[in-house]
Amino acid sequence: MFSMSIKELLQRFTLFKNLTDYEMEPIIDLAKNRMFRQGTHIFMQGDPLTNVYFIHQGKVKIYRSDMHGKEQIVNILNVGEMFPHQGFFRKDNYPAHAEVLEDAILIYIPIHLFENFLITNPEICIKLFKVLGDRIVDLQNRLEEKILHNTYEQIILLLLRLAKSNGKEITSNQISITSQFTNKDLANMIGSSRETVSRTLTQLKKNNLIKNDKGGNIIVNMKELQEELF
Repeated sequence: MFSMSIKELLQRFTLFKNLTDYEMEPIIDLAKNRMFRQGTHIFMQGDPLTNVYFIHQGKVKIYRSDMHGKEQIVNILNVGEMFPHQGFFRKDNYPAHAEVLEDAILIYIPIHLFENFLITNPEICIKLFKVLGDRIVDLQNRLEEKILHNTYEQIILLLLRLAKSNGKEITSNQISITSQFTNKDLANMIGSSRETVSRTLTQLKKNNLIKNDKGGNIIVNMKELQEELF
């Protein structure tokens, strides 16, 4: 399946980038890889926490479901990212569903063995804490958006965030959001309704703040959209 070794694949990730071949040996022995097809679930919310995953190829949607089955998208993860971010050093269940948005090749390691590796490699722990710290900051920012901004502003902030995390630069001011999201997907990311998102996107298009390309991707005019918040 791969033209590169597991070691070469893992060393593309920030956590393992600066490790020597000797330091990589125990983690290579633990790591496995698997292809997941679009639309399949890697794990379900509430399943026993068994593996930590690293995305070599594809995209993965992390989402929760409430007791009524309503979906809340937590994150869209891309190549080079790891998940889950919750549950290290504690017995727990997966806190959300993980669904494959695009055919994915994942490297995975049993989490209890990965934890043992972290204990014996403190420099990796420090890198992991940075990754987890970045996630906490992101969640804090999202909570702040929810508290301090109205729905119109929340949708703008969401588009700006997706442009940065899932975007491809077209010009110095235009970024194409390369992952295609339905209006329902966008609504589920901020806890709004599909109708509200649809109205807001129509308004933003009329004001020339966003547009769609021929493939249906949203193109964001970054400067103008940011100015709309002030």
